[in-house]
Amino acid sequence: MDKINNNIQCSVNTCAYHADVQDYCTLNSIKVGCCSPQPKSCDCTECASFKARKGGSCCR
Repeated sequence: MDKINNNIQCSVNTCAYHADVQDYCTLNSIKVGCCSPQPKSCDCTECASFKARKGGSCCR
């Protein structure tokens, strides 16, 4: 496992970059993307750095 980045909290344990036993990311930085052209809430944003764990899949 890569080093835990205590600056990026993450509860998506199906992501390849999730820190397993702790709700943090192991990437140095992440990219935040949008699901709509003019986001007005958190529901309209996404972690564009997400990568499904081996054998997993994205929810879309």
